[in-house]
Amino acid sequence: MLQKTNRTTLVEQVALQIQTLIESGQWAVGARIPAEPELVAELGVSRNTVREAVRALVHAGLLATKQGDGTYVCSASILGVVLQRRIKQSSLLETLELRDALEQEAARLAAIRRTQEDMDAMLLHLDTCDKAVLEGNIVSYAQADIQLHQTIVEATHNSLFIDLYEHMTDALRTSVESVAEMKTHSNFYQQIHRELVEAIIEQDSAKATGAVHKYIELSREGLHSS
Repeated sequence: MLQKTNRTTLVEQVALQIQTLIESGQWAVGARIPAEPELVAELGVSRNTVREAVRALVHAGLLATKQGDGTYVCSASILGVVLQRRIKQSSLLETLELRDALEQEAARLAAIRRTQEDMDAMLLHLDTCDKAVLEGNIVSYAQADIQLHQTIVEATHNSLFIDLYEHMTDALRTSVESVAEMKTHSNFYQQIHRELVEAIIEQDSAKATGAVHKYIELSREGLHSS
């Protein structure tokens, strides 16, 4: 027997459409979504329906509303939200241990599989890190650091690895920013970053994994001394 479509079901349908746009990358993390009137016009539903769908996705952690500014995408998927929440419950030391395990394997695979395009991207982000260190810009350094490590993960050409790391990025940002604040070691961090990229370019897996471990160990030392 067919059931009459009710308002709750319509809200769920609209929320699912928005979620699909986010997960497909059409609405990227950090992007502001269209204003309510535009969503109403595009979806052909009422303001209340759009409002409730957006509210549901804010509650789920995919969207975040900034008063007077609009609504922004803050995670690429529900999995990303779950990972972010779990990682934020962990200590910085636990997060560093997780990064050590994941990024060593990423470096090993990247050294085997990297392409010319991968190498060009790594060198570009490495230079951006250098500039941020010289400027003393912690936020820019953290962003460039994350982009560098994402590029290394992308060089594994393992879609599951890439998706998992991408979902973790926002949660890992706190870890990277905390490390970036340890200014006394900033030049040494960059030296290790350069060793890592050079090892991947040279396809030296052992040297690449060693550079990652050295970088994480330095971060641990900075954490204990801070």
